[in-house]
Amino acid sequence: MDAIKNFLLRNRYKIAIFSLMAAASAICILLVAARIAYSDTIRYTNLVWNLFLAWIPFVLAYLAYTLSWKKRLLYLVIPITAFLWLIFFPNAPYILTDLQHLAKESTSAPLWYDVIVMVWFSWTGLLLGLVSLYLMHDIIQRTFGRMAGWAFVFIVSGLSSFGVYLGRFVRFNSWDLLNDPKEIVVTILGLAIDPSMRLIAFTILFAVFYLFVYLTLYSFAHLVREHPLPNPASN
Repeated sequence: MDAIKNFLLRNRYKIAIFSLMAAASAICILLVAARIAYSDTIRYTNLVWNLFLAWIPFVLAYLAYTLSWKKRLLYLVIPITAFLWLIFFPNAPYILTDLQHLAKESTSAPLWYDVIVMVWFSWTGLLLGLVSLYLMHDIIQRTFGRMAGWAFVFIVSGLSSFGVYLGRFVRFNSWDLLNDPKEIVVTILGLAIDPSMRLIAFTILFAVFYLFVYLTLYSFAHLVREHPLPNPASN
């Protein structure tokens, strides 16, 4: 019992985050189920699949974070896990773009209810992505230094924003990169050679937004670690 108690005490915040994410996901599913029962339509059921995809980078990041403390596994397992994480990571912030579905008129359910559904899904997907990025950031920072860690965050934010663009407007998904990488590469080269204004604007704006949210939550996470400076007047 003491071993279990100590384990829970040492990992209470990790367990709390996982429990909150699981609870939020369960609420999202219940909201969609209630909408189906009320309206007898299956609109927004695709959000459940998108949420499942958002959990993949979260699980991969937690796995990589756990393994990263074992030095013999650090350079063997982490690169593979990190590569898979990077492929699936855009699925987490991608859910934010589902908010555009609110522009489509629907009489099957009240608009306020659809807004709540979309906010729950968007918020949960956003947090799953931010937590997974934080874990990967910590791994890179511990292994290669502070500068490398922040460079990783900025690069991933830009790449994931481009990935979200590919998913929303080109209609690619993470599985396509594994099933047909040649088509993905050809498409990306074409976009890189002749990028549209929509591509440039979306990628930059989305990356800046994601970085802003990450930096804000990162600052909050480290706020409690700061100690107030001694007051000279009290000496």
